[in-house]
Amino acid sequence: MFENIGWSEILVLLVAALFILGPERLPEAAAWLGRSVRKVREFATGARQQLKEEMGPEYEEFRKPIEDLRQLRSFDPKRAVTQHLFDGDPDPIGLNNINGTSPIGGNGHSNGVSKPLSVPPAPEPLKPGEKPPVDPDAT
Repeated sequence: MFENIGWSEILVLLVAALFILGPERLPEAAAWLGRSVRKVREFATGARQQLKEEMGPEYEEFRKPIEDLRQLRSFDPKRAVTQHLFDGDPDPIGLNNINGTSPIGGNGHSNGVSKPLSVPPAPEPLKPGEKPPVDPDAT
């Protein structure tokens, strides 16, 4: 229910409560909030237990589809497609291994050994007065 609330939002709420209630009533309000949350949890636990006792073994059959729906809430389609297309390889085109090593063998299969990538040598710089090479097909 409150999964998306971060520490910054809680801090803003506390500062707002301090200004609204004042320092003398804030501890009283915090204690009331704690008691209320505890009561709601107890009611929810009691209702769940009562439902479980009344339904018996059918409760688990009823709960299973709901659990499956909860898992779909955290479903990431991008991750699922990547895992399906690339067999779970987190870096299918090697972007994470730009530092000169790659865990991928010659045929594209991971061999568990890092080998340096073959990098062609850089061309020598032109000497003073030397004309650059011309590719007539490119111009």
